Amino acid sequence: MAYQIIDSCVNCWACEPLCPSGAIHAAQPHFFIDRNRCTECDGEHAEAQCASICPIEGAILDRWGVPANPPGSLTGIPPARMRAAMAEIRSR
Repeated sequence: MAYQIIDSCVNCWACEPLCPSGAIHAAQPHFFIDRNRCTECDGEHAEAQCASICPIEGAILDRWGVPANPPGSLTGIPPARMRAAMAEIRSR
């Protein structure tokens, strides 16, 4: 079991102190999750603490490569609706 932090991470330090297993470490160019220590918060929390606090949508992937904090998870705006709104703004 292990989550993965990808390149869109901005090193904000939000996730590192919340990790109950101490699996998140600072590195370059972004934080990384030690696969041997990550428990996915199983048995400790209802959801992965790193994904619950991450301010960058899609920066943390689950073991299947699916974003644990997918686009729209922070804003509550579905990605298709956000694209349409941004297109309208750009056309003005």
